[in-house]
Amino acid sequence: MSIRPVRKHSISQPTIEGAGVRLNRAFGFGDPSELDPFLLLDDFRSDRPEDYMAGFPWHPHRGIETITYVLAGSVEHGDSIGNRGIINSGDVQWMTAGRGIYHQEMPQSDDKGRMHGFQLWANLPASLKMTEPRYQGIKSADIPEVTDDDGTKARLICGTFWGKRGPVEGIAADPVYVDISVPPGQQKNIPVEMMSSAFAYVFAGSGQFKDSSAPQAVPTEDMLTEKITYSTPAENRSLILFDRGDSITVQAGEEGIRFLLVSGRPLQEPVAWHGPIVMNTRQELIQAFRDLEDGNFIR
Repeated sequence: MSIRPVRKHSISQPTIEGAGVRLNRAFGFGDPSELDPFLLLDDFRSDRPEDYMAGFPWHPHRGIETITYVLAGSVEHGDSIGNRGIINSGDVQWMTAGRGIYHQEMPQSDDKGRMHGFQLWANLPASLKMTEPRYQGIKSADIPEVTDDDGTKARLICGTFWGKRGPVEGIAADPVYVDISVPPGQQKNIPVEMMSSAFAYVFAGSGQFKDSSAPQAVPTEDMLTEKITYSTPAENRSLILFDRGDSITVQAGEEGIRFLLVSGRPLQEPVAWHGPIVMNTRQELIQAFRDLEDGNFIR
């Protein structure tokens, strides 16, 4: 088993989106090949309603999928093809924008004023850019939860993990999306498909992600028998990007650690991206914005 080396460690950055929602962006609007097929991850959480109540009013998407996972509060949503609903605490909404959709998302607090959730953008391959829009709305009770012998817990949103299959189906990049909690002081080795892009995003507790490839200046006797030779500290709002390998190893700190672990098969296609629209060529991108101007975006 080869432990994935840590390629990059960063901290999510404060930004403002929508009509004035204050959130932290883990990645997005940078090099789209870095985490292909994933484009953006936002962490929106606050116990101050003024930080998020303005929400994300009507806006378009084409060529991507948006994955919203709510941990506290709720998100009321609606779109241009008649869908309406509420994403409650623990729920997931996987929206395939495909050829085009307008939608809005309006965060609401829980009874303590809290709001916490994530939105991930996943790219669509060229063959599905103009597919019909669709939703997969998953209630919290329908998300499998697995507890290992050492107390490690996993909520499986999509893909296959520890012998279970997540409820989201039919996604081109064959992603695995898991919410993992490792108890205090525990070290856990977690399988990841060898050729997938993979990242972890820490949102509670702290720990270290082990790196089997980083060189050490002065070898020790322990290093001769121990394959794990390096650790990357990770605290709240840390993003860890991994290189290739078939597993990751995490050491939980004194309070344990909770993180999203997301992986998916790279599309390896050109990306033409501006705002909420992601196509393969500049001409396709120009046409998308012409469609917006001409009123032909929804087909």
